[in-house]
Amino acid sequence: MALRVLFALLPVLSCGFLGWGTMLRLAVVTRRPRDWWLLAVNCVLTVGWVALIGADPTPETNGWQGNTGAFGVIITGFLTCVYFLVADIQHHSAARAAAMTAPWYPAQPAPYVPQQQPQRPAYGYPPVQQQTPTPTPAPAPATPPRIGQVRAELDELSELLRKQTPHPHPNPQNPTAQNPNPHAPGNDGEDPAR
Repeated sequence: MALRVLFALLPVLSCGFLGWGTMLRLAVVTRRPRDWWLLAVNCVLTVGWVALIGADPTPETNGWQGNTGAFGVIITGFLTCVYFLVADIQHHSAARAAAMTAPWYPAQPAPYVPQQQPQRPAYGYPPVQQQTPTPTPAPAPATPPRIGQVRAELDELSELLRKQTPHPHPNPQNPTAQNPNPHAPGNDGEDPAR
């Protein structure tokens, strides 16, 4: 959000001279050819307006060339700001809507179908064969692709930790192994010095 505000204000605060920076960010984020073309048009217009201001022969640059160039730079900056806001908001809202309909979310479970009680046949009539509808099982929810990656990384990490940590229990087959702490609780009567 802060970047959107910064890039929206960039052409306004620079009087249109840095509008190309806003269009560059939009073209990089959206990756649409139209935005790259508009970046090129923005750069050409800015250079053209500045050249028109520089071509003003009056000493205070208040001739028609200077005024037209200044007006063109300001209008180009304003239009760049408006286009950036509209295109950036549309791009992010479309990306957010696509993320909400991700295919790995589980489907809705099947509705509950109550079991029907068998009816006793009426007196003298044969029993009616009824088909009870069997509920279709809900499809198994697919796990998101990120969870599989996290599981694999955790398995790899746990394997690495198993290789690195020494075993805390001494070897029971080795009779020469000494108890490192003979006075610890639970070692009563096991000390060979007693």
